[in-house]
Amino acid sequence: MSFKDLGVNAVLTKVLHTSGIEKPFPIQKATLPDAIAGKDILGRGQTGSGKTLAFGLALMTRLAGRTAASMRPLALVLSPTRELAMQISDVIAPLSRSVNLNSQVVAGGLSYSKQIQALKRGVPIVVATPGRLIDLIQKKHIKLDDIEITVLDEADQMADMGFLPDVKRILD
Repeated sequence: MSFKDLGVNAVLTKVLHTSGIEKPFPIQKATLPDAIAGKDILGRGQTGSGKTLAFGLALMTRLAGRTAASMRPLALVLSPTRELAMQISDVIAPLSRSVNLNSQVVAGGLSYSKQIQALKRGVPIVVATPGRLIDLIQKKHIKLDDIEITVLDEADQMADMGFLPDVKRILD
């Protein structure tokens, strides 16, 4: 089975091929068709199993070529730490550019003003930590009204770290 067979955008499949990624991992086979169709997915897997690429390909296929209004992203990926948010961005950014999408990491320890500037320009995909996202919501630098896709990456770790109340607040 190929990425194309799973419903992944043709431009993305070409970029994957050029990058030497020919066959989907098991988690990608199991989740991509339903995720691309907009269904809720719960995926578990070891580090390196292809989870990030699975949710990244699904959201990029669904949003390919779309634009976001100022401060109103279309997709939100929540992660427990800045380091993980940056890793997620490193995986999805090169692929997202191929389908005219851009993304922004929103996390503490990174330039606040650069994050706000990017949000004001309009960023379809935001990869965020709960604390910084809530801060930006409270200061009215971001609105989540247009979010169509939400990914909770490492949800168990977010719960273990005490972020569950923040995550609930963001999702409500």
